[in-house]
Amino acid sequence: MDYVIVFGAGVRPDGRPSPVLRHRIQGALAWAGRGETMFLATGGKGRHGPPEAQVIREGLIAGGVDPARILVECAARDTLESVRLCGRILRERGDCNRVIVCTSTYHQRRSALLLRIAGYNVAIPDVPNGRGRLKVRRYGFALLKEAVATPYDAGLLLLRRGASAMLRNPQIR
Repeated sequence: MDYVIVFGAGVRPDGRPSPVLRHRIQGALAWAGRGETMFLATGGKGRHGPPEAQVIREGLIAGGVDPARILVECAARDTLESVRLCGRILRERGDCNRVIVCTSTYHQRRSALLLRIAGYNVAIPDVPNGRGRLKVRRYGFALLKEAVATPYDAGLLLLRRGASAMLRNPQIR
């Protein structure tokens, strides 16, 4: 089964999705008609409104997705935590063939890399560039953040994976 993981972004004080989050929801809706696809909304409570994953769920339902096809992970505070917590959900379900990364273009590579390190077959769909939704300064900051966070998160995930392997198999030492 394919799982579309929709990564969270800001929620407005009135509970509506920010333009970036709305863009991610629209990207996920493009997969709604593709066979037996499940959706996994991820993102905890930010500064405003309900958890990001709950807002994603509501947006998917408003777009016509059957609520039974939507899983929600409302605890993650960042991308790495989203990958770890979504990975736990996918392992428990045991039916994941492929993960489709649904996020902003500037965020896709990091998200996909982390999911690959976690052991998933990952697809990166073509999504419209979200550049127009952000001011130049904010977009530049987003790119800089990705440049710094990608190796940092990947290193943490690899270290955690290595430590887990050593705990499971003491002969690795």
